[in-house]
Amino acid sequence: MFSAHKPIEFTLTGRFGQHKRQRTGEAPYHVGTASYAGDSGQVSVPVRLRARGIWRRKNCEVPPILMNFTKDSTKKTEFARLDRARLTFPCRFNADYEQFVLQEYQLYRVHRLLTPLSFDVRLARVTFVDADKKDTVGQYWSFLSEQDDVFAERNGAKLVTTEGAGPDDLNPYESAFVGVFQYFVGNADYSIRALHNIVLVTKNMEYFPVARDFDFSGAVNSRYAKPPEILKLRSVTERIMRGYCAPAEEYEKVFALFRAKKDAIYGVYSDSLATALRPNVVKETLKFFDEFYAVINDPRKAKREIVESCLGRPA
Repeated sequence: MFSAHKPIEFTLTGRFGQHKRQRTGEAPYHVGTASYAGDSGQVSVPVRLRARGIWRRKNCEVPPILMNFTKDSTKKTEFARLDRARLTFPCRFNADYEQFVLQEYQLYRVHRLLTPLSFDVRLARVTFVDADKKDTVGQYWSFLSEQDDVFAERNGAKLVTTEGAGPDDLNPYESAFVGVFQYFVGNADYSIRALHNIVLVTKNMEYFPVARDFDFSGAVNSRYAKPPEILKLRSVTERIMRGYCAPAEEYEKVFALFRAKKDAIYGVYSDSLATALRPNVVKETLKFFDEFYAVINDPRKAKREIVESCLGRPA
C-alpha cells in the first residue's frame, strides 16, 4: 500500500450514521467494504471500520475511520499485506474542507523529506457510500496512514506508550528536530510529555519523538483550528516554539537540514500529487514557509524565537 505513490481510488461502504453517533467512549467496529475496479472486474474487500480521534469524533460530520482488515481477505488485492490503517477525510463533506485534508497530506510528505522517522501515507480518492441509507455521500480526497506500532516496527524500534518523557530522556537531535518542525508548520497542538499528537519510540536504548497529526497547524490553517487557550495566541498561524530544549549545536544541524531541503520542500507543492490543491492555497502555504526561513536565516531571530524559547531550559 505505502510503497506506491500513485493515488489509490476506491469506494468505502459503511454504516456512517452509526459512526456519527460514536462521539465519546470506546467506539465499536462496524462491518464495511472497500471496493475498486480491478483488471477483471469489481474487487470487494471486507473491512471492519471504527470511529477514531477525540476532537474530530465530537465535532466532525463523520469522524475519521480506522480500517481493520483480515489477512486472508486482502490477498491479491490493492490492500494486500495491509492489516490496519487510519483513513483521514474531510471533517465536513465539502470542497473547502477537502483542501485541509490535502494540505495535511502534503505536510506528511514534507516530513518524509526531512527524516526517515516519519509516517507512511498514501493519497486516496474515496467514494463514501452509506450502507444503511444505500446512498452515496460523496467522493473526496483522503489519505491512508500507518498505525503507530507498524511505524515503530518498520523503523526497527519499539513503541513507547508511557507518558512523562522530558528533555533529558530524548535523543537530542530528534528532540530539536521535532520542535523545529512543529514550529515550521506552526503546530502548537502537541505535547511530548503527554504523547498528544506525538509518537514515542525506542531503539538502541535511545528515545525518539515523532510528530503526527497536523490539521491544527498554521500551514493547514483549517477553518476549525484554534490554538490552545493557555498560549494566548491570536490564531494558529502565529508560530510559537513548544519543543524541548536541546544543545545549540543540534538546532544548527536542524536549521542546516531545512536549508538544504528547501527546494525539495517547495517542490512538493508543484508535483503531480499536489494538483488538487488550489493555487491560492499553495501560494499562502509557501508564503507561510517563507516566514519560517526568514527566522532560521537570521541568527538573532533563530536564537530568540526558537533556541531560547524551548521548553525545559534549566533555571
